[in-house]
Amino acid sequence: MRDDSTQEAVRQRYAELATSAAEGGTCCSPDEQAVFGSSRYGAEDLAALPDTVAAASIGCGNPTAVADLAEGEIVLDLGSGGGIDVILSARRVGQTGKAYGLDMTDEMLELARRNAADAGVANVEFLKGHIERIPLPDASVDVVISNCVINLSTDKAAVIAESARVLRPGGRFAVSDVVADPDIDDATRQEVGEWTGCVAGALTRDDYARLLGTAGLTDIEIIDTHRVHADATSVIVRARRPVAES
Repeated sequence: MRDDSTQEAVRQRYAELATSAAEGGTCCSPDEQAVFGSSRYGAEDLAALPDTVAAASIGCGNPTAVADLAEGEIVLDLGSGGGIDVILSARRVGQTGKAYGLDMTDEMLELARRNAADAGVANVEFLKGHIERIPLPDASVDVVISNCVINLSTDKAAVIAESARVLRPGGRFAVSDVVADPDIDDATRQEVGEWTGCVAGALTRDDYARLLGTAGLTDIEIIDTHRVHADATSVIVRARRPVAES
């Protein structure tokens, strides 16, 4: 598949999911809901969110729970979807902090802005753009988070390099994502349904670590959380931009 056709397939799938969530639908089948979506969040978080926020959640984890967010920090969520992680981040960093959400899908951006307003959070900003070209200045955020989105990109090296660029020295990369088993077969790699379902485009653990290191990030750790497919596992990925860079 060409990169542009893959990106369009991803955009179309997530536009449809946003429309469904806005109309009261859910993201996933019952089997998928066991490993994706709002099942990855605690009851306390979900109880404090509008129903459409949880309905639009299609991630494989809860990056806000592993990012160690602090009052006053600036957070960027790559592929922010319906806004669940932006809203949760905004509450954690407080009014002296800010949470950005970046998404390429108009339908998701519209839903996220409505969800944030319904949730009563004002320290948020949703940006339209691609995660391979983040529309923010160098060294402008403290934390980059993402929830099962980087695997969808056709240029993951660019995503990780851009994440490193916008992080301040000492800033943190803390994402939930899917990694593929080293022996994933070529047929699965070529299936567009598996790509939009977060499997076909997933990096292996070794390739993920290599790209993080190439981008200049350190303190890399990749921790398994749960299986999401016969050929793939959900993981927590953490890394840091060094304070003193050579």
